[in-house]
Amino acid sequence: MPEELANCSVCCCTTTSKILMVVFMISLILAILFGNLLTLAVVVGTKHFHTPQGYLKASLAVADLAVGIFVVPVSVYAEVSLMIYNSMPEWTARNSQATPLHPCNFIGPVFAGCTLVSITTIFLLTIERSIAVLRPLHKESVITKKRTSILIVFSWMGSFFLAISPLVFSDQIALEYNPCSRMCNYALGSADFPSQAWNILLLFPAFDFTLLGGTIVINIISLTTIRQHSKRRKHLAENESQSSTKPTFSDIKAAKTIGTLTLAFTASFTPIAVFVVGNVLGNEWCNFAFFAFWILTSNSCCNVIIYGARDQKFRSRAYQLLISAQFNTAPKKTEYENTVNGGKDNEEIVKQT
Repeated sequence: MPEELANCSVCCCTTTSKILMVVFMISLILAILFGNLLTLAVVVGTKHFHTPQGYLKASLAVADLAVGIFVVPVSVYAEVSLMIYNSMPEWTARNSQATPLHPCNFIGPVFAGCTLVSITTIFLLTIERSIAVLRPLHKESVITKKRTSILIVFSWMGSFFLAISPLVFSDQIALEYNPCSRMCNYALGSADFPSQAWNILLLFPAFDFTLLGGTIVINIISLTTIRQHSKRRKHLAENESQSSTKPTFSDIKAAKTIGTLTLAFTASFTPIAVFVVGNVLGNEWCNFAFFAFWILTSNSCCNVIIYGARDQKFRSRAYQLLISAQFNTAPKKTEYENTVNGGKDNEEIVKQT
């Protein structure tokens, strides 16, 4: 990578902007780790959440957690080096074809794979909630923990296969630390632009928008059904036989939560999809690349906020865990201190008598 490109994007033009960017990245790591570890603690540690929906939320949290553990710290390391030494680490000057042990060989597919896992998991959450809303009597028989676990495994395997497919099926695609996005991205290796191999990257937005489009359609159908059901409830007094064929209040609330998740992810993913398409067509869009990639990355810490705002049981359990953790970390008196304090108390009693 040419050294003059080290300050390509608008985020890195001045020392102040470099510092702010590093602070942002470190804060993002902490937010991702805190939010998703809290989500996993609530889901794994609470029997109420040991459901197919809980399994899918745990899978989503693990994917987001991987972004905070692996992806963002590499960018922090590169940017701190630029800030301190005024030059990027040596490996950022070459792509993965020139350096077999290039960090982006691991980080690039992890970021792409986790993004695809998030999309497929949100799609599966939408399917699960739509069955609960549209076919409540079949929910228990169709949606089982075993089937959900199998689908989660397949979603991870399929997503990471798709993430490495450009590298597997084309020897012209490589990975590099991009000076615009400040992140590991796919790039042309030895081939010159334009190259037919570059078109393989269109596979990502095509797959993503197909799933997101289906997710949005299913959400619209579910929410329309919920709205119709709510109107009927206002005019009709439901007896037992009627209520058994209708979605429960918790199912309705969960469907709305998944709709919010879908909306948030679609909003964060759309800029990067636009960038990929534009990049394939030959547009660099350097400043836009930075914002597109980091808006998507920031989504990794948003789900816990949505859960907390929409799910009272999740919010209550998370609050209990945080309070208990606070009490457990509070300083405790040692046995010696208790003995000394007890002795002093006894002396005071003797003096008073």
